[in-house]
Amino acid sequence: MVTDVTTRTTLITGASSGIGEATAKRLAREPGMELILVARREERLRALAESLPGEASWLAADLTDADAPQRLRAHVAERHGGRLTLLVNNAGAAWRGSFAEGGYANVQRHMELNFDAVVRLTEALLPALRTAAPSAIVNVASTAGRVARARTGSYSASKFALIGWTDSLYAEERAEGVHVGLVLPGYIATEGFPATELRESALTRWTVSRPEKVAEAIAECGLRGKAERYVPRPYALAAVARILAPRLVRRVLSGGAAAGLTTSTAAEAED
Repeated sequence: MVTDVTTRTTLITGASSGIGEATAKRLAREPGMELILVARREERLRALAESLPGEASWLAADLTDADAPQRLRAHVAERHGGRLTLLVNNAGAAWRGSFAEGGYANVQRHMELNFDAVVRLTEALLPALRTAAPSAIVNVASTAGRVARARTGSYSASKFALIGWTDSLYAEERAEGVHVGLVLPGYIATEGFPATELRESALTRWTVSRPEKVAEAIAECGLRGKAERYVPRPYALAAVARILAPRLVRRVLSGGAAAGLTTSTAAEAED
């Protein structure tokens, strides 16, 4: 895990809103913290950087671009002396739809951003993290990476992949002094995942949490060496139930009531 040093440098992807923005605000309160904010929307990154109490730089980038990892590695080298003590892989998106409707193309779109981009960026920045060890990586997955529902299979597949890869990377990098943590949010009200349908109903409003809660979980994993955190914490019960009673969980999640748990996303609105 990351220990106290004079200067710590953290790179956060998906930092222009939601969980990424909340994480930037949370980590900016840490002594000696320098932040690198990454997302596609430069104006928002600039405004956020200027509002933070500590040192922060930013780089507008689409993480699916071929040159994105190299651009970010160059930014770390030029603006922060090549030092990186924490990488928060937070950027992601979802496009709902059944496999019959979206086919392989929808699976590929999810994997490109939610898994491939994370792997490519981590590969580019791992040497810097090893050099700065003790250091950490926090991958933001999802409870959907443990329990899948109808019309979210492509999203779940990308998060299942991220979780499996994270577990392996944790084992590989432990000896190198690089801690690898995992955060699994449930329903979090953000710009990208507004959960409007759930928040508008008194019966399901309680299932939705806030980005600040996830930001605190990221801090626990990235700064204090925690291995894994669900947000909200009770969502861990769904993952346990999936192992202990898979048939029951499948029946429940394929029933009519479960359809109301599939919410719309900002990525769909952009399409």
